[in-house]
Amino acid sequence: MKQSMTLIPTLREVPADADTKSHQLLLRAGFIRQNSSGVYSYLPLARRVLQKIETIIREEMDHAGAVELLMPALQQAELWQESGRWYTYGPELMRLRDRNEREFALGATHEEVITSLIRDEVKSYKRLPLALYQIQTKFRDEKRPRFGLLRGREFIMKDAYSFHSNAESLDDVYQKMYDAYSAVFRRCSLNFRAVIADSGAMGGKDTHEFMVLSDIGEDTIAYSDSSDYAANVEMAPVIASYEKSGEVARELEKVLTENQKSIEEVSAFLNTKPENCIKSLLFKVDEQFVLVLVRGDYEINDIKLKNLFEAGSVELASAEETAEIAGAEIGSVGPIGIKDIEIVADHSINSIINGVCGANETHYHYVNVNPERDFAVSRYEDLRFIQEGDLSPDGNGTIKFAKGIEVGHVFKLGTRYSEAMDASFLDENGRSQSMIMGCYGIGVSRTLAAVAEQFNDERGLVWPADLAPYQVHIIPVNVKDDLQRELSEEIYQDLKKAGIEVLIDDRQERPGVKFADSDLIGIPVRVTVGKKAGEGIVELKVRSTGEVAEIEKSGILSELKKSLG
Repeated sequence: MKQSMTLIPTLREVPADADTKSHQLLLRAGFIRQNSSGVYSYLPLARRVLQKIETIIREEMDHAGAVELLMPALQQAELWQESGRWYTYGPELMRLRDRNEREFALGATHEEVITSLIRDEVKSYKRLPLALYQIQTKFRDEKRPRFGLLRGREFIMKDAYSFHSNAESLDDVYQKMYDAYSAVFRRCSLNFRAVIADSGAMGGKDTHEFMVLSDIGEDTIAYSDSSDYAANVEMAPVIASYEKSGEVARELEKVLTENQKSIEEVSAFLNTKPENCIKSLLFKVDEQFVLVLVRGDYEINDIKLKNLFEAGSVELASAEETAEIAGAEIGSVGPIGIKDIEIVADHSINSIINGVCGANETHYHYVNVNPERDFAVSRYEDLRFIQEGDLSPDGNGTIKFAKGIEVGHVFKLGTRYSEAMDASFLDENGRSQSMIMGCYGIGVSRTLAAVAEQFNDERGLVWPADLAPYQVHIIPVNVKDDLQRELSEEIYQDLKKAGIEVLIDDRQERPGVKFADSDLIGIPVRVTVGKKAGEGIVELKVRSTGEVAEIEKSGILSELKKSLG
């Protein structure tokens, strides 16, 4: 491709509203342009990278036994009402009405559409398992779009769905998809981890997220320093053991702690340690109130609480609700004397002797508190967030934290959608059974941004060879020089015939502008045709290493094959 014939609008200055490397560089290098908040145009260079990512995905999906289709982005509200998500998905779902006042949604995901399709077409166990996927634009009305392509309102996604007659079949396809995703991200040269995750609004159980390690990631990964264990921080179980001290239990006493509200303030005021305090918070679990206890130096994990009760929603009780139920401000709530409320506690509470807790009276706390003597707990569970330095859940090494960008997610949905939408089949005994489902998603445009986030330097993007928009960038220093122009054109044609993707900068620009743009765009190899064109000698430079070599025209092809792998 001749650079004068394509659209690559590079920028010298960093855009003011771009606060991540990938966002800055994709804008500056002319890959994307913003149309509105969270909505972007993919310019020719970005489209070429996206096509390569999509090709990798298609190859791995096909290898895993999935078949491609394409479903509508415009979805009937009735399907979402069948699954129940029309009422629970939230404001991220973009809703609209047609001229006949029928309600629709722009596809944020396609569980409802694919389930309705399969329930109408597949009636027998003999047609199962079945795995289908698509690559399509999705729409989610993000409250605060940011980080360019990493969190947008319109984005490209690969979503796949599998249907099964039994759990063993789902397990088999789930593993194939897990392996396919791992292969996709390895082929994209990403530094990633597959982590145990929460299924969130998708429903179902058993799920892994594929996280690209990055300081700008919005998710925290807990991983072992000695094994391949990794999990989202809210999903990592705690396997710590807590030993009781030999201290003698003392008499319970209520003390004034005026204006001391936080654990840090109370523990300092009472000259004790935060780990000797009992943090008591009132939660609303679905429609029931639950008092949750955790040691003062830990934080309550609401995802674990939600999973414990198999709840649809978990949220902190409001200040007004807390005052009505406990009779005190939030900082003075405690388990002693509270009535008609279930009390659950983290395992760490059971080891406390002569601790501190709120007295359910504003500005007062109890000291010398001892669980089971002074209050009863309905059950002790793992209810806290794991911390750095904790033992890894697999027993190997200790936990460290890292930030990650989610680029893929695989779910075992079970019968969450098939039961709600009556997607059933006849088994080998002629009995009707609900289909068992799996769901698998890759953020295609997000993967592009994640690669840009990991592969760059102070001069611009540094694309891996398999994803680069072009493999070679030819730069004639002076296009008005006949020898340089002719040699550049000869090399350009030779490389195209050899199947190498090549961009030639035929613009009448200063050499400095051409070199700066070339570094910014990040094509793996640059061939500079300059003053030695008359001798048939050019300069070859590898973008990732900065390695430079002069080479004769006849040796260019063999040298490029080495450089491009």
